[in-house]
Amino acid sequence: MPGAPARNDGGRAGAGGAALTGGGVAVIDDADGAPAGAAARERACPPYARRYEALGRVMAALAGHAELLQACRELAWWRGDDHCWHIEWREGPHACEVAEILVGGETELNGLAVPVGPVTGRTASLDVMGVGFVLRAIDPLGMERLRSRPGVWRMAAALNGAVPAGGRSRTGRHWEALLGG
Repeated sequence: MPGAPARNDGGRAGAGGAALTGGGVAVIDDADGAPAGAAARERACPPYARRYEALGRVMAALAGHAELLQACRELAWWRGDDHCWHIEWREGPHACEVAEILVGGETELNGLAVPVGPVTGRTASLDVMGVGFVLRAIDPLGMERLRSRPGVWRMAAALNGAVPAGGRSRTGRHWEALLGG
């Protein structure tokens, strides 16, 4: 532009339009002596340690519900571009059922997880320790339907005493029910 001062920063500008030198010297914010924009970035996305602690707490809470995890197929999690953790699974419980366990259940997250958006059968958004989580159920079946459908013999039934010693039930063997016999 005519009349504009020449820039010697290769077109890069720091926060607030202040130019960075070719040597990469950061512009210092006058308020707290931190690099410009660091405080805003800290407010926008929590530090790595807190993100991974929150993920660990959520996964530990889910691991405490073995039936829930066994019902899920293709459980996956990743950190999205929005600095939120995305947890996704096929079949298994509805997202609202998982959110209910994390928010209201007796887990390690007692009081640390709150819903921050609409909670539906397919998606739920939670805030855990200031870290965002997006839960997504693909083709969910729901826990009631999973408990009622005949499927693989469940260890929980044996542990609860539903199957007598020796592993044989009164109605036949578990695999007989699977084969329709």
